[in-house]
Amino acid sequence: MKLRVEAEEWLAAAGIDQWRAPGFRDRALAKWQVDISEGRTWVVPDGDGALLGTITLARPDLDFWTKADEPDSAVYVAKLITARSAAGQNLGGRLLDWAAGVAQGQGLPWVRLDVWRDNVKLQRYYLNEGFEHVRTEAPSHRLSGWMAQRPSSVVRYPEAPLLTHDTPR
Repeated sequence: MKLRVEAEEWLAAAGIDQWRAPGFRDRALAKWQVDISEGRTWVVPDGDGALLGTITLARPDLDFWTKADEPDSAVYVAKLITARSAAGQNLGGRLLDWAAGVAQGQGLPWVRLDVWRDNVKLQRYYLNEGFEHVRTEAPSHRLSGWMAQRPSSVVRYPEAPLLTHDTPR
């Protein structure tokens, strides 16, 4: 949750109006807690145990991905957040590569995501990470909806893979 709050503050300081609507944080954090409790959220710790990044492999968001998209053909990235202290380490891209490896391991051809429709900087980031814009959906009850995907075979940082270590609970 600290990563999320840090990201909110960074976005606000950069003049990006995302995640600041009244009540949005509480709803988003509650949804994230479900993802965490159901084992869909992963973290990247530093050597001292502080968290440098997080990624959630979500269920397909049916507000955006339709039957024609074959929603079961992809891993869906959500809540990809990296700490400001990890800037310059390509951690976000390495997390995307990790998600691609999960997709490949499940025999799925795509890694997909959706982001806020008006966050052009974030959209550009994903385009630079090899994603292609699929389309933009604009349901009245949602602020995200810029949808993109890349083949799960794409690995942009093979020299610095992230490995999964399950920790006993």
